[in-house]
Amino acid sequence: METTNTTAQRSFWERYAYAIKAIVIGILVLVLLIPTAMIMGLINERKHLQQQATEEVSAKWANAQTITGPVLVVPYTEINVIKTETAVREEEVLRYACFLPEQLTINGQLQPEIRKRGIYEVAVYGSRFQLSGSFTAPDLAALNISSERLRWNEASLAMGISDMRGIGNQVQVLWNGQPFVFNPGTPPGGLLGSGLQAKVPLAAESVDSAGASFTINLQLKGSGEVNFSPVGKTTRVNLQAGWSDPSFDGAFLPDTRKVEDKHFSAAWQVLHLNRNFPQSWILGNDKYDIHDADFGVKLFLPVDVYLKSMRAVKYAILIIGLTFLLFYFIELLRHHSVHPLQYILIGVALCIFYTLLISQAEQLGFNAAYCIATLLTLGLVTTYTVSVLKKTGTALAVGGTLLTLYGFIYVIIQSEDQALLMGSLGLFIILAIVMYFSRKIRWEALGR
Repeated sequence: METTNTTAQRSFWERYAYAIKAIVIGILVLVLLIPTAMIMGLINERKHLQQQATEEVSAKWANAQTITGPVLVVPYTEINVIKTETAVREEEVLRYACFLPEQLTINGQLQPEIRKRGIYEVAVYGSRFQLSGSFTAPDLAALNISSERLRWNEASLAMGISDMRGIGNQVQVLWNGQPFVFNPGTPPGGLLGSGLQAKVPLAAESVDSAGASFTINLQLKGSGEVNFSPVGKTTRVNLQAGWSDPSFDGAFLPDTRKVEDKHFSAAWQVLHLNRNFPQSWILGNDKYDIHDADFGVKLFLPVDVYLKSMRAVKYAILIIGLTFLLFYFIELLRHHSVHPLQYILIGVALCIFYTLLISQAEQLGFNAAYCIATLLTLGLVTTYTVSVLKKTGTALAVGGTLLTLYGFIYVIIQSEDQALLMGSLGLFIILAIVMYFSRKIRWEALGR
């Protein structure tokens, strides 16, 4: 009786051995997703180190810069009537009105350079800007302010600089041809986060009749990007830089641009109708975000090895799953037995591909690292397959299939815009090939 049971159990395991092997292989694929998740964590850690390196360099040089202004700020007195149970009294309160320029033209020249922190590169720049333009007679009726209450002789010209450490010269303004020196500080009311202001005493008669013109020369250092706030009723920005990979960013793209091998130039024109704040308002009473319409350019470093490496790791389940499926079909069609431990070793080799990719991409760039990691992995897997299957032709077929898979993944990673289309078509073709070869397997014979 015991012999009969043993024979029945043995018959069961032998009859469904191919199905059990398939289940074991599927479990192994899922188990190997654990090291791929750990590799994703490693990529995020290396990317975080890169960000820290960028922040450290920027902290010593200067952060990304945003130039805002100039803005004319004029204090005025406002009479508030305060009523109590016993009396009525008047209280004089100091307010500030801000006026934006009628015309603003910014001509700039960037001198970018690469700074290194260990193996990481950071784009920084020095720059020279000339800001020029004019203010027209302010529309006081729109603000409901009488000219007599404005303290023209206490007016100041304010300009926002996001990182004051980057200022490289003693900034002054030629106001109607007369020089005035800027000092640190911004007007009250929260208009500008940080910046400069210069006293420009005015006479009510001159402002009402002719307005005022200004010219400001500014030397500024920064990191990564530079932005501008379109505070003029008409704002024109002309920018040139010795950089081959600009990334135009913000609320407005340039009207004209020219990008060459080692140089680019761009020009913007923004009207007051394109933004969401007026030409004048009272600070404290009205809240406007003048940075909502900022625009500018980033000094783009084209090789983002961590982004591409992360995208490559996301296809790990495809590589591992199809490789194991290939070996499984070889077992069924060629009657070669592959031990589960050998599947694990092959899967680990496929996972190590990604650590090779990341470590070399930081030094050599993504494309060269991908080729080297692919050749090393294919060489290892193919050589091991020869020793497992004892057939060089089959091992070379395995290596060729893996080479095709890695090449397919590489094309998808490079073609970011067409990745979904190419991936869908590629998976469809792979499924068709699997279905074609699976029809040669006589499943009923395996069961017997």
